[in-house]
Amino acid sequence: MDLIPKPEQVVSAAGNVAHSLLYGGLADLRPMPRTLIDDGELREVYHYRPARDVPESGDPVLLVTPLAAPSLCFDLRRDCSLVEHLVMQGRPTYLVEYGQVSFKNRALGMEHWVDEVLPKAIRTVHEHSGGRGVHLVGWSLGGIFTMLVAADRQDLPIASITVIGSPVDVTKVPLVAPVRPLLNLTRGTGAITRAYRALGGIPTPLVNWAFTAASAQKMVTKPLAVLTHLDDTDYLAQMEAVTRFKSSMTAYPGRTFGQLYHRFVRGNALAKGRMQIGERTIDLAAISVPVLVFAGNTDGIAPLPAVRAVVPLLSGSPHVRFEVVPGGHLGMLTGRAARGTTWQVIDEWVTEWSAGVVAAPARKAPAKRPTKKTPAKKTAAGKAPAKKSASAGTIGSNPTRRYGSAGSRALGQR
Repeated sequence: MDLIPKPEQVVSAAGNVAHSLLYGGLADLRPMPRTLIDDGELREVYHYRPARDVPESGDPVLLVTPLAAPSLCFDLRRDCSLVEHLVMQGRPTYLVEYGQVSFKNRALGMEHWVDEVLPKAIRTVHEHSGGRGVHLVGWSLGGIFTMLVAADRQDLPIASITVIGSPVDVTKVPLVAPVRPLLNLTRGTGAITRAYRALGGIPTPLVNWAFTAASAQKMVTKPLAVLTHLDDTDYLAQMEAVTRFKSSMTAYPGRTFGQLYHRFVRGNALAKGRMQIGERTIDLAAISVPVLVFAGNTDGIAPLPAVRAVVPLLSGSPHVRFEVVPGGHLGMLTGRAARGTTWQVIDEWVTEWSAGVVAAPARKAPAKRPTKKTPAKKTAAGKAPAKKSASAGTIGSNPTRRYGSAGSRALGQR
């Protein structure tokens, strides 16, 4: 909106204000229709119903939500929903979420998600889709879980994995780096440890506060942003949807949060590519399927260096692609710019690595003792390994692609 608004801007702004007051908002927040196809303890697997005029075909995509965040991250609002985008293309689309975490779940550790939730969800999607290879798309902590499962379970019918905004080296996260030395002083017996043990986890109000604090600058400037965009219906609708998302956070189970806190935040375990899960050590070098990694150019929770650190760790993958796209932590996944950037790359990626019906490998029980994985040479979907096209110093596999003023290759030179 101009400093001195044009007549048409004034009319549009007045219409937006009136619509918000009379109808409660501008955003179309209807969720995409879906059907529950499998469930268990903190595991719900959904199949999104195909669009009426678009027949469902091709390999399935399984969207992996992070802990504490709602599945709204993938279905934020109509016209700005990755789920809607995939469904309208006829792509078989599935999602795994975890329901409401309560005090009774306090003893569940990361093993529950790595050994039970995700493997069972992948098997379910593989069978429901007619035996096709499954493409995993994980956002934030969902991407970390996705990589750990792909590294640990060579028996799963995984065609490819996509990791969106998943920080691997937390020393490169400005929000965390300054306090890590203080966390290490307590040797695991500080106030944070005592608090989450007493509470049985991190309750919803604290999760909401933490996510809000991570975007404090945007909260301060929000009133001004609204005033300067009163004539932009799509902008205001997006702000409404994001506000709803932030108010829908859930809790962390106590033991899982403890493992993440001590191993991931304090110990920075994944920076070297390995993390202990249960009685074994999982090595990211054991991932033997193609990997697509996204970083957001304004992401404060998972900044570019923290995400890019995973690329050299994926030495067993036949093909690694790293892309920098516009947006912050949520915006890179489901912001307005994601329609023509992140989503388009995902489309290309899934099409490139689709192989149709594949036989599910024999089931394998999780290892019971620490082992160091040897990188495999064959992809689960049966595609011949391709030469890697990305490395820690090469950002953006397509040199002609541009994402605004801060695209992949431009950021790679900073």
